[in-house]
Amino acid sequence: MSISFGGVPVVDDVDLVLHPGEVVALLGENGAGKSSLMKMLAGVYVAGQGTIVVDDKEVAVDSVRRARECGITMIHQELNLVDNLSIAENIALGREPRRGAKALGVVDRRESLRQAAVALREIGSHLDPKYQVGKLSLAQQQIVEIAKALAQDNVRVLLMDEPTSSLPEEQASDLVDLILRLRDTGLAIVVTTHRIPEAFSVADRIVVMRDGSKVAEYDAHDSSVTRDSIVNAMIGRELTALFPDKRTKIGPPVLEVTGMSGGFVEDVDLTVREGEIFGLGGLVGAGRTEFARLLFGCDKRTSGRVVIDGAEKRIRGPRDAVKAGMGFIPEDRKREGLVLGLDIEENYSLPNLPEWSRFGVLSLRSLSRRAQSAIASYRVRSRSSRQLVRTLSGGNQQKVVLAKWMATPKRLLILDEPTRGVDVGARQEIYRAIDEIAASGVGVLLISSDMEELIGLSDRIGVMADGRLQGVLNHEQATQARIFELASKLEEVL
Repeated sequence: MSISFGGVPVVDDVDLVLHPGEVVALLGENGAGKSSLMKMLAGVYVAGQGTIVVDDKEVAVDSVRRARECGITMIHQELNLVDNLSIAENIALGREPRRGAKALGVVDRRESLRQAAVALREIGSHLDPKYQVGKLSLAQQQIVEIAKALAQDNVRVLLMDEPTSSLPEEQASDLVDLILRLRDTGLAIVVTTHRIPEAFSVADRIVVMRDGSKVAEYDAHDSSVTRDSIVNAMIGRELTALFPDKRTKIGPPVLEVTGMSGGFVEDVDLTVREGEIFGLGGLVGAGRTEFARLLFGCDKRTSGRVVIDGAEKRIRGPRDAVKAGMGFIPEDRKREGLVLGLDIEENYSLPNLPEWSRFGVLSLRSLSRRAQSAIASYRVRSRSSRQLVRTLSGGNQQKVVLAKWMATPKRLLILDEPTRGVDVGARQEIYRAIDEIAASGVGVLLISSDMEELIGLSDRIGVMADGRLQGVLNHEQATQARIFELASKLEEVL
């Protein structure tokens, strides 16, 4: 199968065979063509050339409706749910059961609830069909998406685009277990993921794409197939050390927090030093993001002192935090970190307009020079600085967020899940950028659910549980076992 956009091949002559009761992991860097291939199979895109054969019969998949008639359904990376509707209403959306004439009859809400309950029960979920989707966690919303997809008639092929990208490791593991249970019912499942260990745990076969082409295929159960061989196939080169060597000299405290409380967070004391990457770990619901939001003034704190470079700062909102020298990269870059409908230049300028404007007027020529310099410095792969941010890969979007916050001098940078949904090649570049930021003397507060990332980047690691800081580990002390002990409140380090 092949497809081109604007004359540029996105998927080029790719063959893919799926069998009932099998999981195929589709791997590749951002922009490799994985999602485009899935969308052709699901009828979102119409292939420029190639054929789709179901049960030895060639079918024309020229729409989503036609794909569903053939038993093919897709769960997109960006969840397609309506927040203010119930679980049952979302599952039935577009095919609501009706009383009376099909076209004119009123929606049978009781039947919608019954059908939703059955769909949830079949995947082992105990969610209440009446519950509002917007109040669910990301993991629960992903469950609703799966129930919604499988509630359709005659589903035989399930396509899942980055189903665990927004989930922390423990919830991602639960979703992997669900995928394996669905496989055992006879479904053919295709999963794209950036988590290579996850691919080995969930897949029977691993297919690697690069630059729109299929470059390798592996038996996931073959012990000779290694992470390095997968990475080399993905990026077309040997990956050197994923994490940069520690070379930063740690200086005096940049940030000193004492007695920080608010909402779920209670009495947190924390210090981040100049040039230090201070990692913040913990299980889901531990209070890490809530603490970061209190620190940056996004949410109101009930108590606590914030000291930057020895001077106490009164932070009543994000504007005060920025004036104090802080930057904040939130975990959901698409909703909170970027304006997807604007280009790179416009996004780059947003936090810096007051500093770059003169008498309320911004020099567009100066902005263009700054943006082009940032693109080069942060290795953003783009056609130009005027490219719309929504058309960039996830890794390049994250680099734009980093660049815009570091465009003016900062003393502290808060990073919440900085590599979520980012491929291994882009991760290496982001890690290098974070290390360079720390090396410039900025204190970095790194929140991550990726244990390898947390240990590999951090000079010290604080671990939270139930809204409290349970302890702080030096780099030499930090192991997955010790972090888990603290996160589970099995041990406390003073």
